[in-house]
Amino acid sequence: MQPELTPAVLASLRRPRHYPAVSVLVPTHRRKPDNAQDPIRLRNLLADAAKKLEADAAVTPERRQDIVEQLDLALAEIDLDHAEDGLAIFASPGEHHVWSLPRTVPERVVLADTYLTRNLVAAYTAEQPYWVLAVSADRAALWRGDARRLVEQHTAGFPLTRSLDDPDAERKERIGDIPSTYRDERTRQFFRQVDTALGEALAPTARLYVAGEQAAVTLLNEVGTATEHAVPVPHGGLANAGAEAVREAVRPAVTAQEQQSVAATMADIERARGWKELAAGVDEVWEHVAAGRVRVLVVEEHFRTTVRQDGDHLVPAEPGDLDAHDDIVDEIVERALEMGAEVRFVPDGTLPEGTGIVGIMRY
Repeated sequence: MQPELTPAVLASLRRPRHYPAVSVLVPTHRRKPDNAQDPIRLRNLLADAAKKLEADAAVTPERRQDIVEQLDLALAEIDLDHAEDGLAIFASPGEHHVWSLPRTVPERVVLADTYLTRNLVAAYTAEQPYWVLAVSADRAALWRGDARRLVEQHTAGFPLTRSLDDPDAERKERIGDIPSTYRDERTRQFFRQVDTALGEALAPTARLYVAGEQAAVTLLNEVGTATEHAVPVPHGGLANAGAEAVREAVRPAVTAQEQQSVAATMADIERARGWKELAAGVDEVWEHVAAGRVRVLVVEEHFRTTVRQDGDHLVPAEPGDLDAHDDIVDEIVERALEMGAEVRFVPDGTLPEGTGIVGIMRY
């Protein structure tokens, strides 16, 4: 299983490398008969990468051999039987990375001093990840979820556990002072540890759900601050549960919050339209994003379009146009994030007039 695609991983992948950093993007398919050509396309693109390395006078034979070996190692890791919609393969001296993506990518081989990461950035943003803290008096587990899966996290000490055995229980029983589990000071100390670990693991803006008995959820809010903006899911028995049980328990809350988010986004768009602070369509949005004028970029989840640059504008590309940009949406998403804009994805067909993409202006 590939590692989790997190902001820290993205930042690591985007840092400059010694030339050449090779990026190979391969469109793939989930089902027959479309996936029959995937192995051939993959090998052809890797062979094309080797040819580009051979033809580049700036690449020494030693470095060329190193990168070709890295590409071979990457190929050995790929399982096309479980392909999604695209592959991103990165290789440079001494390292290689393979990412399977739930978004289509253009067929491309690029040699540069950085990896071509915009498709990964867009895929990560479109996933709209969320986190679940499943907590009980003796265990706290942290999960990361998205539309595809829910995976338990092993970071910042998670999962945290403790024993419920109380070495002072006999004395407390003798004097009649046995507090309930969630009033016990040892439990409060454990929950303070959970709060501290959660603060280390997640950004304050992370979309978080806290699943546990109501008393546990209440105590977490009492002893710390890491869950003050979390959505409570009063459901016990999940701290030791598997992924499917946790996912089903939080699904209604996740769905409700997503619906509220879409409704709020549409209200923001209508307000921006009224104030004439709305850009719509690829060409107009690209211009404003490039100038840093977009505050919120809104994109339909599967919106894709192929364009070419005509002067200062983007226009629809003809089939076979060698200057076409067939991942322009991912490029706009990455540029918007670089410019400090917020990026929101909404279901297909949500945006007005079939634009697929709109921008809410800063001014």
